[in-house]
Amino acid sequence: MLSKWRRILSASTSSMLLLSVLIGVGAGSANAADTSTAQDASQDVFRIVALGDSITAGYEPGMTDVNTKPYGYAERLLEQGWYHGRSELTNYGILGLTTAGLRNYTGAIKDGSVITAEGIQSGLPDPRIDQFVKLTPQIASELKEADLITITIGGNDVSRLFLQVKELTDTDFESQLEQKLAEYNTNVKASLENIRAVNPQATIILADQYQPAPKIALGAMYTKLMTAAAKFTDSADRVSASMNQEGAKVLVAHVAAKFAGSEGSLTHIIGAGQADFHPTQLGYETIAKVFAELQWGEYRIPTVATMATDTVPMSIVVKGVELNTPNKPILKNGQNFLALKDILNAVGANGKWDNKTSSATIEYGGRTVVITIGSKFIKVNGQNVAIDTPAFLQKVGKEDKTYLPLAALATGLGFDVNYSSKLRTAFINP
Repeated sequence: MLSKWRRILSASTSSMLLLSVLIGVGAGSANAADTSTAQDASQDVFRIVALGDSITAGYEPGMTDVNTKPYGYAERLLEQGWYHGRSELTNYGILGLTTAGLRNYTGAIKDGSVITAEGIQSGLPDPRIDQFVKLTPQIASELKEADLITITIGGNDVSRLFLQVKELTDTDFESQLEQKLAEYNTNVKASLENIRAVNPQATIILADQYQPAPKIALGAMYTKLMTAAAKFTDSADRVSASMNQEGAKVLVAHVAAKFAGSEGSLTHIIGAGQADFHPTQLGYETIAKVFAELQWGEYRIPTVATMATDTVPMSIVVKGVELNTPNKPILKNGQNFLALKDILNAVGANGKWDNKTSSATIEYGGRTVVITIGSKFIKVNGQNVAIDTPAFLQKVGKEDKTYLPLAALATGLGFDVNYSSKLRTAFINP
């Protein structure tokens, strides 16, 4: 069974490297959001920077379309950030990256030095690597401003050893494992030190290494590889503990424990024609939960995400509170419209209605906004601002409710609005 698993994984890994050339995983973007507004520089923003390998990038087998947007643990973590206020994500997960590559990359970021793709790591399969190299100064700036830095790294260090487990004697396997552990310790410690030199205070969360293959595929070798994975967890714990201090936390996301016994559903190791060690969507959600619970003590799922049908209206979360109102959101001309009164009540804004002009005047945060039914402009402090689709009146019971698009709400009132199609949820933060 193990040899069969090895053949499948080897073939799929080669395919993954070939297909990765076609992947369009954008750096520095919040891929989970379909709609997001520009951040107001005067507002506090929780900034997340994700570093590491293809798990950080959110890779899954079959991602060959350049328009494919990954939805990995980092994108889910951004959504969790929106529950707590304005949040941004920049994702620099590099396909095929090892701990040595991360050490080289973070070293160049720390030093502000010019580095080549080969200088990071020889033969990296990521088609965006030249872009990552050019972005080194930008990444240094983003790391400096980050509140949370997440890292997944190490799987590419040991994948070959794990594939060879059947051919190696116990002595040879243990010897090579100890060598890999020593390299892991050295490289991860150096990477953390590089990051700390750039940002002395951000919380850093490092994931340990899960063992991807289920017992049914490994047989007697399952226990052996699980023991090896446990040693990597111990190494991650010890390295992080050596760097952890008050006001500058370095924590370990114990992902391996969550995957143990559930590898078949959490990874692509067994799949029709596309076996792969990367997480499934359920696996990425599992990883995100571990990170989120370390950072915020919880992982939240909106009400609509638990519903079985797409006909359920989308969810609205304002300042971390999910709205429960009879004035349901409306989808019109591809735009999501919300009842203005509900949003104003949620954020505590003042508003008044003028029947003569069919307009609402809203005052909030030093802004005066006039929204007129049917107009493709709104007035912000007396100035016309164009919007894509106008506000309209919608009959709800015996009342006419003013509905306006999310984009107009963000533009007019200066809110941060993000929409996640995966969660069918709009996050609104003043």
